[in-house]
Amino acid sequence: MSKTTSKKAKKKKYTTRLEKNKRIYYKNNSVKDSHKKSNNKLILIVLVISLFVNAFFLLRVNNLDSSVDSLNTTIEENKKDYEKEIESLKDEYTNYLFLGDSITDFYDLDKYYEGLPVVNSGISGNTTEDILNDMKGRVYNYNPSKVFLLIGTNDLIHDVSVDDIVSNIERIINEINSNEPQAEIYVESVYPVNDDLDEDMVDVRNNDDIMDINEKIEKYCDDNNYTYINMYDKLLDDDGNFNEEFTDDGLHPNSRGYEVITEEIKKYLD
Repeated sequence: MSKTTSKKAKKKKYTTRLEKNKRIYYKNNSVKDSHKKSNNKLILIVLVISLFVNAFFLLRVNNLDSSVDSLNTTIEENKKDYEKEIESLKDEYTNYLFLGDSITDFYDLDKYYEGLPVVNSGISGNTTEDILNDMKGRVYNYNPSKVFLLIGTNDLIHDVSVDDIVSNIERIINEINSNEPQAEIYVESVYPVNDDLDEDMVDVRNNDDIMDINEKIEKYCDDNNYTYINMYDKLLDDDGNFNEEFTDDGLHPNSRGYEVITEEIKKYLD
């Protein structure tokens, strides 16, 4: 083979290789472009789908938030309506609570206040401290509309001073007013005693201390707009003792005594 022929052959071979490389290059780039375009399309599709999904969930979340807000508003409104209804029922509810010791305990309320919503919360032997230690069980659980308080005579047999007795009575009144503000509070004077009817009662209680207690209670009620019921004077005889017509033992009212008490109390039930 001549040199000229050899050169031509090499040139042709080179040209063929170059063309092949060009084709491969352009093919590869075409594929890359195609992939790139495909990838771009895929990204665009994914982006669109993502935007759609996000918009969908955002709408759902907004709707959910709106629904939750609406539900919370409804619950709050219902709660307020319920509370108003409860308060209305409390205002309309009538319950006459008698709070005290054995004098109240022995008081047959169903007999003397027949047909009326009366509650007897008297316990024999109770002192002012006993009541203070159980205000919930003795008062609050009954949700009273009116409270008639009679307490203090038993404190005297436990050597409690007049001032401490009065202080405890004031505490009872204040706690009722704080916890049952709808309740009207009526404070009865401590009843007189008659030592002549019971030798065991001599020097245990005396009417001087009782009058001192009553005077201080009455002043407190006047100063704080509570109703004081002066039952003491209504039960006295001419000698300043518990009238024998109204008591058999000099401490507790008998049936006639309870009639006098009931007649006075009923003035405050209207």
